[in-house]
Amino acid sequence: MNKTTHSKSSALGRMFKVLFKNYKVHMIFVFLGILLSVAGSAGNILMTNTVVSQVESIINTVRAGGEADFSQLFGFITIIGIIFAVSVFGAFMYTRLMAIVTQSFLADTRKAMFNKMQTLPIRFFDTNKTGDIMSVYTNDVDALRQMLSQSLPQLVLSGMMLLAAIVIMLLYSLWLSIVIALCAVVMVLLSRHIAGKSVKYFIRQQDSLGKVNGYIEESLQGQKVIKVFVHERESEKAFDQVNGELFHSAEKANKYSNILMPILANVGNMTYVIIAIVGAAFILTDVTNVSLRGTGVFDVAIVVMFLQLSMMFSRQVGMVSQQVNSIAMGIAGAQRIFTLIDEEPEKDNGYVMLVSAKYDEDGNLTESETRTGLWAWKHYHKATNTTTFQKLEGDIYIEHMDFGYSPEKLVLKDISLYAKPGQKVAFVGATGAGKTTITNLINRFYDIDDGKIRYDGININKIKKPDLRRSLGMVLQDTNLFTGTIMENIRYGKLDATDEDCIKAAKIANAYDFITRLPDGFNTMLESDGANLSQGQRQLLSIARAAVADAPVMILDEATSSIDTHTEKLVQDGMDKLMEGRTVFVIAHRLSTVRNSDVIMVLDHGSIIERGTHEQLIEKKGVYYQLYTGAFELE
Repeated sequence: MNKTTHSKSSALGRMFKVLFKNYKVHMIFVFLGILLSVAGSAGNILMTNTVVSQVESIINTVRAGGEADFSQLFGFITIIGIIFAVSVFGAFMYTRLMAIVTQSFLADTRKAMFNKMQTLPIRFFDTNKTGDIMSVYTNDVDALRQMLSQSLPQLVLSGMMLLAAIVIMLLYSLWLSIVIALCAVVMVLLSRHIAGKSVKYFIRQQDSLGKVNGYIEESLQGQKVIKVFVHERESEKAFDQVNGELFHSAEKANKYSNILMPILANVGNMTYVIIAIVGAAFILTDVTNVSLRGTGVFDVAIVVMFLQLSMMFSRQVGMVSQQVNSIAMGIAGAQRIFTLIDEEPEKDNGYVMLVSAKYDEDGNLTESETRTGLWAWKHYHKATNTTTFQKLEGDIYIEHMDFGYSPEKLVLKDISLYAKPGQKVAFVGATGAGKTTITNLINRFYDIDDGKIRYDGININKIKKPDLRRSLGMVLQDTNLFTGTIMENIRYGKLDATDEDCIKAAKIANAYDFITRLPDGFNTMLESDGANLSQGQRQLLSIARAAVADAPVMILDEATSSIDTHTEKLVQDGMDKLMEGRTVFVIAHRLSTVRNSDVIMVLDHGSIIERGTHEQLIEKKGVYYQLYTGAFELE
């Protein structure tokens, strides 16, 4: 992922804004549930004080020879039970609602991330590792879940419990409150020092985790290559390096996190002992008790209550400290999530649309509601408030085009070419010469730096990108099949295609025979990018998918590079049928597949160095001739 651009406060503030906007009612009841839980806990402490005082009164009565009356004591115990039930109900309510809010928020967040991902330019995926992007969907979202469902509610609960404890302490004894406050200062200072170090390493851990996932994903995809070149040891060393970074940050983070709670627990135990000793000393020496309610004498009930308060205070400070790490990881995850959501989408200022067309009774081209096989460019002219239709011919004209993936280094220089409707244009040249880049620019996966690309006389910048790409069928060198049946994978090229359309497309690509020999035919399930098929079969399905799309312009990028000679002969017949009446751009290393092209462009280092038909180039006896005869290879 690119460097995070959100601060911690902005990411947290944005998250709260979404929560209270979309789940306002839920959040109100969550807060109410926390209030009930806190009120119940505070009420129980207060009632404990009352019960202890009542027990002390009963003991004194019995010692004086009177008769013990337990009715009031039982009444207080009943009240404690009711308060406890209210506290449990409050805890149940806020935890249940927070679970609903958390999962709803995460579902919306994943949807927002995935929807944004569909709008991002190809450049984003070229510059970010797949594993790192996946880490946002998994590790970062899980860190956010942990923070929302547990850490934040616990932080609010602990904060309110501490506030309630402070109020109760000041109401009953200022001296014992000071003792607890001094111990609390020690706990806070320790927490701040230790948790601060822990947070820093937990944030690093999230980033390192993304790098590890990226490397693992890359290694899994290239496992065959690793084994072929006996690169296992080098891969292990590289993995050890990124894994070591993760280990270092995780070890440091968890070391500081794990020592924090035992330290705070022991400080809490010391506080408990100090309160008991100081309280007993105050009782024995008849120290005057001072509180917000006035002055009085110390008794056992006050000391017992403060013992409870000290434990509660220590426990809540510990809880707050414990949640800091989870919140830090959640915020780090939120930063990466919002960075992905806020990535600049692919810009599209086009206004010309591709529509299914028909001729009306007067012979004028107009839009058709049903698919006719005739396509037209629909122009809306803002100045005159009129709409015109222009038949899609497949006329591609590139003039003086320059392009570079980075401004300082051009990949293509002064490229000019044209493809008339129905022509077959072939690109040949060494790897890296710029062949695939030209087709990527026609698709507007990237925008050119200078020059123009015209499609039927229209600057492609004026054509909406989805409509432009809908008019271009592509068969890529690297096939991608999706989990689903063979029929569904072919239909990917045209979602409203019937089964008959898909079968026809399979026949065109000569994929029909091998499909029908499979156990379940067209209903055969494909998984793991079609791992149960050969490379050639996967390529045939890719060609069938392009055939069912029935686009007027075809781009075949090394379409037969992964197919054996026998299969290539089968495919070539289907490809010839597929290319009939279409403008076709072909990229091929096998020069035998481009002999019948109308024009062949020879590229070298981003420039066209030769162009002409096969016969013309052979007669010229230049670079193409030497390539064709095997006497020379472009470097």
